[in-house]
Amino acid sequence: MDLIEEFIARYTKEYDFYEQAGRLAAQELEATLQAAGIRSIVTHRAKSRDRLREKCLQRGRKRGGYKSVEEIFNDIVDLAGIRVALYFPAEQKQVDGIVKRLFNAFEVKEFPEGGIRPTKRFSGYAATHYRVQLKEQELSEADKRYSLARIEIQVASVLMHAWAEVEHDLVYKPLAGALSEDELAILDQLNGLVLAGEIALERLQRAGEVRVASSGRRFANHYDLAVHLLSQVPDRLDRPVNEEGLGRVDLLFDLLSQLDVDTPDQLSPYLAALHDDLERRPLADQVIDALLAEDSSRYKAYQRIREQRRSSLYGVTPEPGDTAALVGNFLMSWAELERLFRGIGPSLGLKRFMMPTGRLLRDKGLLPPDMSIDFDSLRQIRNHLVHGIEPAAPEELIDAAQRVRRITDEITRQLKDGLNEGLD
Repeated sequence: MDLIEEFIARYTKEYDFYEQAGRLAAQELEATLQAAGIRSIVTHRAKSRDRLREKCLQRGRKRGGYKSVEEIFNDIVDLAGIRVALYFPAEQKQVDGIVKRLFNAFEVKEFPEGGIRPTKRFSGYAATHYRVQLKEQELSEADKRYSLARIEIQVASVLMHAWAEVEHDLVYKPLAGALSEDELAILDQLNGLVLAGEIALERLQRAGEVRVASSGRRFANHYDLAVHLLSQVPDRLDRPVNEEGLGRVDLLFDLLSQLDVDTPDQLSPYLAALHDDLERRPLADQVIDALLAEDSSRYKAYQRIREQRRSSLYGVTPEPGDTAALVGNFLMSWAELERLFRGIGPSLGLKRFMMPTGRLLRDKGLLPPDMSIDFDSLRQIRNHLVHGIEPAAPEELIDAAQRVRRITDEITRQLKDGLNEGLD
């Protein structure tokens, strides 16, 4: 048996491994894109044995042959593959940020690599390919082994993916000999039509932004809301949106609808405050936090929304009654602290919707150094409970709620002592 057939035999035994690795990555990516309001079609596959054999033969001839099976495994990087077909090509920047946050990316390739190719008027295939691995720390114990699989993610417009499939099957795998010059010219012409189609998609996206931004119009869904955020936020921030990402736009949409503040005009004050946020976090998370901080009674409604989305999007079962009660107890304790900050915010130099840092509270003499560090730690726990997926352990929740109350009591005491000193 030659090396390529030996490689194919081994791959056949490991096929299910690559299929499951691709499925896990695709599920995580699709759920995140959907939650962020990015319209796309996500598919995955483990490479078919026939296509793999053909690819090995082609690459082997170019390399002058392989020396070992391991060399073939190292050379073929797309045994598990994912395609992301975007409705709107301009959203590729947001997808780039999401891919790099979700996975360990070890290589990124942009196409076309060398500009317009000989005998072609148009640039050909335009896409971004990522070679990634699942993050081991994000996987369950049973799935950690899939972090070893190398996965290729191909991101392009729906039109470009379709054209590339046709070109690949006709040019690289001709069933009746090499294509004629006329056939190649027609493929090139089709490529030009695809590129023109992508321009039309970009115009369609901009037209949608204008429609959604109509001041009195309600957002129809979280995709509408994502379009509005992408069109409005860059003017308010001094850094690209894709550095932090949009975050859970679906949750933000549900909360805005629940609170009946789901028009561009009603959302505008919360977007105006984004540049004042002290942390670099997803945009939707920042707006959600501002809505919750404005009225702590909204926490319960938000938790119900979050549980419904967790169940439908990720298939996560609702938290047990005891855990849900402990989460609620912590968040209510945190809400009391937020109410306190709303009252003293202006005196701390804070603007609307802002929360202080532990360092600011220490510098203002409201917390000793050790408690200021603990405040920042508790804030991370709060953010995880509000925006994360997995809940904290019950004992951690009990302890955290007690620490929040101690910090609230300490700040209240310092404020009273300062007021008494002023009266004296």
